[in-house]
Amino acid sequence: MYPIDYIEPVFRPPSEWKSLILQVTNGCSWNKCSFCSMYEGDNKKFTPKKIEQIEKEIITVAQSGLPTGRVFLADGDAMMLPFKRLKEILELIKLHLPQVTRVSSYCLPRNLTNKTVEQLTELRSLGLKLMYVGCESGDDEVLKLINKGETYQSSVVALNKIKQAGMKSSVMILNGLGGPEFSEQHAINSARLMNETQPDYLSTLVVSFPFGEERFAENFLKENRQPYRQLRQQELFKEMEILLTNLELEKTIFRSDHASNYLVLKGTLGQDKAQLLAKVQLAQQQPGSIPLRQEWQRGL
Repeated sequence: MYPIDYIEPVFRPPSEWKSLILQVTNGCSWNKCSFCSMYEGDNKKFTPKKIEQIEKEIITVAQSGLPTGRVFLADGDAMMLPFKRLKEILELIKLHLPQVTRVSSYCLPRNLTNKTVEQLTELRSLGLKLMYVGCESGDDEVLKLINKGETYQSSVVALNKIKQAGMKSSVMILNGLGGPEFSEQHAINSARLMNETQPDYLSTLVVSFPFGEERFAENFLKENRQPYRQLRQQELFKEMEILLTNLELEKTIFRSDHASNYLVLKGTLGQDKAQLLAKVQLAQQQPGSIPLRQEWQRGL
């Protein structure tokens, strides 16, 4: 839709489907997570885009006359760019696209290590209002097995910085990430992480491997544990029940409606906790009583 030459593939959160996707970096600076194959192509080697090219693309969009109310900074972790560069980009958006009401970006917790709350506050004042943080899990053992390069504590620090800067956070947890062996601790510690940080949005996706799970399963075998196995449908529901049971959130919009999920769940936690729990429990106790996505309907 927008007159920009992207380096494909380009990924964005589902809620950004109407946004201008502004590719300020190519690929992911970490790109070692064993569950992710999004940026493995030869053309997706991590590279920051030159500011001159970014400005040219912003001007092209402005001259096109296309409606542009929101901007999403791509690729995988645009927030790894230094504060100065991010400030330049936001100032260019404000200059050439003054009608934009919100800028957002994916964010790895490590991206904020060298950024102060004061710097993030300044970026927020320039329009950067929402961070999509792929925590994946709150369990350190699982995080190590998937080579995330993060810990429970690094996620706490990053999410608290975002909150202190007046930005909003949208956190993703991957259902089934630890297989049967780590299912319970993955759910409990992920809930503990959410309780401590109280994100504005929380979503869950079911981990899947469109190109095979061999690379992902390697670390499970290296640790001399049981071979990794994807959770079956009822096991996924049980993990979700444990997660919801342990969540103590005040006002977090919860979504488990991605195409990878069998069971669609939507609500606000904590006011809808009992209702959501009842739905998950019914799906376990009375199979077939609640409509579920069929296998052919599921995907990334």
